[in-house]
Amino acid sequence: MATSDRTASLMTPAKLAQVKPKAPVSPAAWLDQMAADAGHVHVSRLAELCRELLGQDRLRDIAPAGAKLVALAEALPGLDFGLLQSRGWWARATGRSKSSGAEFAAQFERIEEVSRSLAAHVQALQKKQQDRAMVSELTLVEIEVEVRAIEKIIDQGARWLQDMRNQLKAREASASDAASQQAVQDDTLRCEILVARLKMLRAVSSAAQHAHQQAQAAAARRAAVLQLLQQAVATNLKSWQARVSALAGVAGDNDAPALSLEGPMESHRELQLCIKQATADCGQLQSQEKALAESLAELDTQVQAARS
Repeated sequence: MATSDRTASLMTPAKLAQVKPKAPVSPAAWLDQMAADAGHVHVSRLAELCRELLGQDRLRDIAPAGAKLVALAEALPGLDFGLLQSRGWWARATGRSKSSGAEFAAQFERIEEVSRSLAAHVQALQKKQQDRAMVSELTLVEIEVEVRAIEKIIDQGARWLQDMRNQLKAREASASDAASQQAVQDDTLRCEILVARLKMLRAVSSAAQHAHQQAQAAAARRAAVLQLLQQAVATNLKSWQARVSALAGVAGDNDAPALSLEGPMESHRELQLCIKQATADCGQLQSQEKALAESLAELDTQVQAARS
């Protein structure tokens, strides 16, 4: 593409507004340079920004967290406090108290292994999110800037188009020979080039705005889910591990005093509820991330069409 063909994309809306049509006006020169390539620079930058966001596929981060939450949610009901509720003299005499306590301790160890895997992943996820958050925010700001620039070009182009059409009507009415009439027809066809370009730019702008909204919504939900994982889940896990591990440690000791199950059982219930909520929130975030990926794919389709 020749340098002169990109004049339109390099001119700011303010500069375009300063251009005044001269009578008699023909849109040929302006359309030849501007119509087919209006907004080229901004569309190209949007394509780059779209690729940046597509490269930040957070489903690869949040999907494992969701899987680990599901694994813990499925493991927690496997801790049977009923094993510790019968610790009378007969259970001690027959050894059932000791074996039941050992089984309870083994159940706890299996679940604790799953919980530690979740805790480690949440910690790594937090660091990765901190590294990416600022980059994503800057990318979204740039998208907003480019969309505004395209919207200004669309508005200015529509005004130019209206001016050209009004003047073409006047020329058509006064065209007295075949050459004049042919010139009007040629200029009318050139106006249609601008019509097609403005339609394409509107599609790009609409897709970019939708992707921007989806990205903001996903970012807000992601922040909420990470806060839940880092605070509520971590707090409940720590409390659960402290209370139940102490219980599991003495569960097989026949000489231990009567075990108090109320506190550990309450902590276990609270952790189950917290994990259930976190699992649901994580699933919603995954759906939000998928919607964002789809909107970015649509934006990529539109910008590639506008660049071809």
